[in-house]
Amino acid sequence: MDATVVRTGTEGKTWGGGNQPLGASYGKLMMWFFILSDALTFTGFLSAYGFSRFKFMDSWPIADEVFNHFPFLHGVDAPMYYVALMTFILIFSSVTMVLAVDAGHQMKQGKVTTYMFLTIIGGLIFLGSQAWEWSNFISGEYGALKTKGGNILQFVDGEGHRVALKDIAITEGTERTTHTENTGIWFESGSTVSEYTLEGIKQGFAANDDLFIRTLDFDEVGAKKILSREESQKWLDNNAIGVVEGANLTENEYGPPLFADFFFFITGFHGFHVFSGILINIIIFFNVILGTYERRGSYEMVEKVGLYWHFVDLVWVFVFTFFYLV
Repeated sequence: MDATVVRTGTEGKTWGGGNQPLGASYGKLMMWFFILSDALTFTGFLSAYGFSRFKFMDSWPIADEVFNHFPFLHGVDAPMYYVALMTFILIFSSVTMVLAVDAGHQMKQGKVTTYMFLTIIGGLIFLGSQAWEWSNFISGEYGALKTKGGNILQFVDGEGHRVALKDIAITEGTERTTHTENTGIWFESGSTVSEYTLEGIKQGFAANDDLFIRTLDFDEVGAKKILSREESQKWLDNNAIGVVEGANLTENEYGPPLFADFFFFITGFHGFHVFSGILINIIIFFNVILGTYERRGSYEMVEKVGLYWHFVDLVWVFVFTFFYLV
């Protein structure tokens, strides 16, 4: 008796091997694999940031107050303006990369050279802007006080505007307290010590009745809570233990130190990707000038580095959304 053969309708349609699965070359396929793995890495970082922000929702810094600087406009409140400009420059560099890839498909060496050069310039401007943003974030603008419980106390005037420590502290006739381990605070080197003392700030606060303390907690309308004059004096006398200026991996004048940790790590990791992309683009750029891909008869290398550059731009959109907009 003959055996019954069950037909599935897929006979002859299975992939039989070859060097171009999904119609992509080996190099492009490997680039897609790298992009996928790197996307999962950034997803993990941003997810961790989201969970941490949810945990400290009541005291998380307001991005408009942290990233409000603009080059050559010292003292001007420009919330998110420069970050938006950085984002536009990076996205525009992605456009020039698209044009370079399209010119490569048409075997137009001159246009590929021009658009690759513009892409590199856009990346360098973005990287320099990110370094400038880091510098401002690290140095700080106003300064704050830290409490025994690790909270941050900021100073505002009667209209709710931030007031810098330099406008409050009285430096004459004050002596710096030498902290030791048994008092809970000590410094590894003198370079980390603020030029303002807690005692000088207390004297300056007492001498100005228009100063108030703002905590990191939000009130019922979603604004940072400003204490009354009496409450401010009580918090200053009973809870303040030190001065914080700017942000680093252990202290942060804008809010919880975890915000600074994530900012340095995630934006730094993305900046490393941009830096790597710039180096690769420069190598490809010189190969284009030397006519390497013209002789090969293909500009696929430009297309492969273009995939990486578009990925870097896309990741920044998510980083920008998480850190600056949400």
